[in-house]
This record gives sequence, C-alpha cells and structure tokens, in this order.
Amino acid sequence: MGKNIQPVLLGADMNCYSVARAFHEAYGVCSVVFGKTCLGAIRYSKFIRFRAFDPAITDRNLVESLLSFASEQAEKQFCLIGCTDEYAEFIIRNQKILSSFYFCPYPDESLADLLISKAGFYAMCDRYGLDYPETRVISADDDLSLLSSLPFPFPIIIKPSSSIRYWKHPFSGMKKVYTAGTAEEAEAIVRTIYSSGYSDPIILQKTIAGDDSHMHVLTCYSDQNGKVKMMSLGHVLLEEHSPKAIGNHAAILTCENRDLTEKIRQFLDGIGYRGFSNFDIKYDDDTDTFYLFEINLRQGRSNYYVTGSGINLAELIVKDCEGILEDGIRYTEPGRFWHAIPLPVVYRYTGSPALVREVKAIAKKRNDFTSFSYAYDLLWNPLRLVYVLIHNRRYYRKYRLFP
Repeated sequence: MGKNIQPVLLGADMNCYSVARAFHEAYGVCSVVFGKTCLGAIRYSKFIRFRAFDPAITDRNLVESLLSFASEQAEKQFCLIGCTDEYAEFIIRNQKILSSFYFCPYPDESLADLLISKAGFYAMCDRYGLDYPETRVISADDDLSLLSSLPFPFPIIIKPSSSIRYWKHPFSGMKKVYTAGTAEEAEAIVRTIYSSGYSDPIILQKTIAGDDSHMHVLTCYSDQNGKVKMMSLGHVLLEEHSPKAIGNHAAILTCENRDLTEKIRQFLDGIGYRGFSNFDIKYDDDTDTFYLFEINLRQGRSNYYVTGSGINLAELIVKDCEGILEDGIRYTEPGRFWHAIPLPVVYRYTGSPALVREVKAIAKKRNDFTSFSYAYDLLWNPLRLVYVLIHNRRYYRKYRLFP
C-alpha cells in the first residue's frame, strides 16, 4: 500500500513536521497538512503541501472540507492524524463520519471523554493502580478557603483539568502550569484562570521534587483491536522553560523500565485504547516511584524520538490500517538521543552531569538526531535551511531568559 497512502495531518508545528517526515522516510510520500497558519516548523518543506482554513471554521465545515478533499482522489488510502490536542479531539468527535474516507487511529469518544480531563484520568489511574501525585480537584463554585487546608504542603502545582478548553480563553500572563508558594498566591491564580472564561475543574497537586532530568515520556501505539503494539520510554534531559511552552520536551534519551511499561500496557489493554497515547511521567527519588501526570490522546510534539530510534510511526499507522501489524510489542532500544535544541544548550542546562556525559559520548559518535535535521529537506533548499538555523539560534536566548 505504501505508494497509495495519503497522509492528511491537522496542525502545523514540530509534531506535524515529525509525522510528515516519518511518512516520507517510510513511503516517499508527501503529506497534506490542513491548518490555521503555516508555521515555520513546516514552511518550505519539500514533502508537505499546506492547505489553510479559516481559524473560525466550524467542526461541520472542516469535516466537509476533509471529505471533499478525499472524495477527489478515491483511489488513495487516506490516514488522518491530529497533531495537537484540539485536532485530536476533533477527529475523535467526528471519526464516525470521517472514517468513511479516512483511517483514524483513535479511541472511541466515550473513552476519550474520560481520559481528556486530568481529573477523569486520575480516577482511572485509581482503578488500575497507577501512581500519580497527591491531588485535589476544585471547581469554579468551590469555596477557595479550602486552599488553606490542603493535605499536602506548599509550594503546589496548579493546572487546568482540560488543556483544550483552557487555551481557548487567553489572558495576560497565561502559563501551561503554575506554581504557588502560598494559599494566597494559589487563590489569586485560580481566580485569574476562572475570570478568563475557563469553567472546567482545576487541578491542585503536590509538587514532586526534582529538575527536568527526573521527567520521563512514554509513547505507545495500540492497534484497532485495542492491544498495545509499540512502547517507547524516554528519559527527559531537558524541557522548555518559557511560560507557554513549559513542559515541552527539548532533549530525550531512550531508556528501559519494563515494570513501568508493563503497568501502563495493562492499563491501555484493559480500557481497549486505540491509536497513539503519550504519557508525562516524573520519578521521585524520595519514594522511588514513577508518578503519571497526564495522558495525551495523540503522539507527542517530540514524537520523532521514536522514529529516529528505529520504530517509524508512519509504518505503525499504515500496517494497522492494513491489518498486518506484527504480533507482540516492539520497544525502542535504549541509548538513542533526540534533541530539539542545540547541543551546547542541552549540555549547559541539563541538571544531571551523568546524563550529560552519556549523551556527549553519543553525540561525539554522531549518533544523535533531531526532528528538523533531514538531509532530503535541507539539500538544495536554502529557505528551509535558513529557517532551521534561525530556529536553533533562538534557543540560546530563550534559555538565557528562562533558565
């Protein structure tokens, strides 16, 4: 089927570029990308065809556009992949009608509704014995005096239960995650979030000690029968620190922990999950425990760490579509090093000297890789090359401002 496949991607960021690159590496095909704006991450690429739509477009009109596009090329096998939470949720909501033309590797809407909310996800973690930080969930009409009597100490973490709905209500000083050192500071943050128009629950959470190098990421793929077929665990060296990008992975070293991955496999198989899932996890030295923060119902922004480590994400999608995924679970090999930022920045700001030594040895052998360092796309493509150079240089300033 390779040459007959037509990837259609929703979004325009590094996540989107990485998926499109995986399809091009595996099958030599160009991806069609639908998005609101052609961001630099995909601009000037040789293997991406961008189609803009009105930012105010309704679900119904976007569905009609996608169906119209697919109907013009009935001989193609279309795969539809969302590259942000918003687009993944859009596909999940509309997959019954979209599936008439597109292969959509996503869970059912009823299951997705339970998982998209962090509060709902934590409730399911309780059912399956998965660890997550001590948590309190509050709603817009709760008495905020309860912030003075939380069962865990300050400083605490504050974040919206629904990231998708949160970002639809922008305000000055908006952050992905907040830290509050006192009850008064926590109350001010909660009031600011709710005054923006956001109305879903807010998560108050115990702070798990440790810098970025205590973070881990797990990317999984489950087939259409609801069985896990791929798992890739990564040890995060460094995350982005700017307010709206905080938590985005900047450097990952693949690793292995079969006890952890087996617990999560049992969870995903138990709920009959389908498609990509992406977990943010933090290791706590004090309790020797891996705590789950959230599940994303899609491949992560840093997904090329999986493809670059030897398991091409596009091949998983296409083989699942054809019903020919191999038996058993594939795991990425440990010791593969992906980074989205220049190596000197990784070395300077990573908190673990041991990890720095390990990835320096890998990079010295030129065995490291990035999402944008694709020779095919850079050769005889000066505009793309200039973008990548500028993109990399910006990180030196970003980490000086937000170390």
